[in-house]
Amino acid sequence: MHIQNSHWSSTPTLATGGAVGTALGHGRGEGARTAPLRVDAQRNLEHVLRAAREVFGELGYGAPMEDVARRARVGVGTVYRRFPSKDVLVRRIAEEETSRLTDQARAALGQEDEPWSALSRFLRTSVASGAGRLLPPQVLRVGVAEDGSEGGPVGEARVPQQRTQPGGGELRLVPEDGTTAAVDDTGAAALLEVVGRLVERAREAGELRVDVSVSDVLLVIATAAPSLPDPAQQAAASARLLDILLEGLRSRHSS
Repeated sequence: MHIQNSHWSSTPTLATGGAVGTALGHGRGEGARTAPLRVDAQRNLEHVLRAAREVFGELGYGAPMEDVARRARVGVGTVYRRFPSKDVLVRRIAEEETSRLTDQARAALGQEDEPWSALSRFLRTSVASGAGRLLPPQVLRVGVAEDGSEGGPVGEARVPQQRTQPGGGELRLVPEDGTTAAVDDTGAAALLEVVGRLVERAREAGELRVDVSVSDVLLVIATAAPSLPDPAQQAAASARLLDILLEGLRSRHSS
């Protein structure tokens, strides 16, 4: 991943679902469209979204729109007609991948009674899907604030139940400039909440190291999904790396 080179503006984030259409409505071109897309326009949109997932997954969110257009085999003007700025396209892709990870986490919670099996199932499914390469930067930028030292506003959204050691700090999402900020992305907050439940269950069962946090789990998803040119090689490398990382996450007492 190359998230450190990405651009993620501080404009209001989009909620999952209909909010994407709201954001597009603030731009030029397709924003005012209410009628269904023509077949060719819908096809172009699908090509652009597929190309954006591939390009951003390989090069990070810093990749230019021209690369997306080339991969989609359309003119860059076509991309901008659908997405008036790169930020809108980035948010669309990141939202979709965040929503997909949240669904995978909820499925693991609902289908696995064993806490460690639920957590490892979520990790394996997520890594195999490649969604970790497209996580929004603010989900991965997690800092530690000591109790009372850098407290945010009352009601600030925080990663739930993430005290790693007695006297330790509480994890919060932080923006690119490193300052503490409230979570303003509904989709990201939902992902953190459900992954937090997976983490807490595994920790309480004594199967997860006590110092492992939600941010650690998300970083595993991001780093265990390398982008390699050969699909078979990529799948093998991801599976091997994930096995190693899972061994590192697991409590020694449960090994």
